[in-house]
Amino acid sequence: QVQLVESGGGLVQPGGSLRLSCSGSGFSFRYSDFGWYRQAPGNQRELVASITSEGRTDYADAVKGRFTISRDNPKSILSLQMNNLKPEDTAVYYCKLGKKYWGQGTQVTVSS
Repeated sequence: QVQLVESGGGLVQPGGSLRLSCSGSGFSFRYSDFGWYRQAPGNQRELVASITSEGRTDYADAVKGRFTISRDNPKSILSLQMNNLKPEDTAVYYCKLGKKYWGQGTQVTVSS
């Protein structure tokens, strides 16, 4: 069955960096499109970044220039490098496979 497992969240000070990973199994990773989403308390889940099977990327305006989405097909790992983090980046971050499958989420807290 499809499994998506996120890791790498935590507490970081403003201006700091974190790298999130999403390990996938049970499907053809290299032929799949992915997205990173986040949901802050009281807010709707929003798309942060996406990457196609061909490697095309797209970013929400709020994270452009700070976040980088990437994929390692041989290792079946999706990553999100987050730099210059801001308090408003605080949320639970989820990876999503295609239109249907979600990981369990990982908490990112940006606070001094």
